[in-house]
Amino acid sequence: MTTQWLYRALEESRARGFLGPLPIEVQIEHALGFERVWNDVSDTPPSRFLDLGSGGGLPGLVLFDHWKVPATFIDSMIKRTSFLSEVLSSEGSPDEGRVLTGRAEQLSRDDLLDGSFPLVTARSFGPPAVTAECAVRFLSLGGFLIVSEPPDDDETGRWNPAALGQLGLHLEDRVRHGAAYQILRKVRPTPDRYPRSIGTPGKSPLF
Repeated sequence: MTTQWLYRALEESRARGFLGPLPIEVQIEHALGFERVWNDVSDTPPSRFLDLGSGGGLPGLVLFDHWKVPATFIDSMIKRTSFLSEVLSSEGSPDEGRVLTGRAEQLSRDDLLDGSFPLVTARSFGPPAVTAECAVRFLSLGGFLIVSEPPDDDETGRWNPAALGQLGLHLEDRVRHGAAYQILRKVRPTPDRYPRSIGTPGKSPLF
C-alpha cells in the first residue's frame, strides 16, 4: 500500500520538474518492478540499498517506503539532493534515509560506502558501461545491481560480459515485470583502479 507521504513526495518532485508527466501511479508501478526483480533473487528484503543517481526519487523513494530498510540516495546535483533531504525529513517518511551529494566515482571510495550494499538500483543513470563502473564499488560481494532497461526485448549487445568481468560483475538475466530490467551480480572484489576518476567512465567507456 502506497503511503500519503510517498504520493506527496512524488507529486512535489514532478512539480519541480524532476519527474516526467506520466501519472504517479504508473511511475510507482515501474519503481516497484525493482522490488519484484529483487524477489527473483532473494526471499527477504535487502538489509540496505543504494539508489544511484536518485534524481527525483525513483525508484529509491518507492522502495524505501515499501521495504523500510536503511536507504542511501546519491546524486551529483544539489537541487535534487536538497529536495530528497526535504522529503525524507517530512512527516510520514520512514526512518534511516540518507542523502549524499557527489559523484559516484568519488563517493564509492568512502570507507563507509565501499562494498557496503547488497543492492544498488539505477534508473536512467547513464549508458550501461557508465552505470556498471559507477555502481560496482558500492556493492558487497554477491550483491546485485538492478538497472531499468529499454522496452525493446530484441535489442541485444547493450552489456559486454567480458568488460563487466573486469569490474568483477557477472551479467545475469534480463527480466520483465511489466517493464524490463537487467540484473548484474558482483562475483569478485572490485579492482583498485575502478571506478576511474570523475568523468572518465563516460568519456572513455569500457564498452
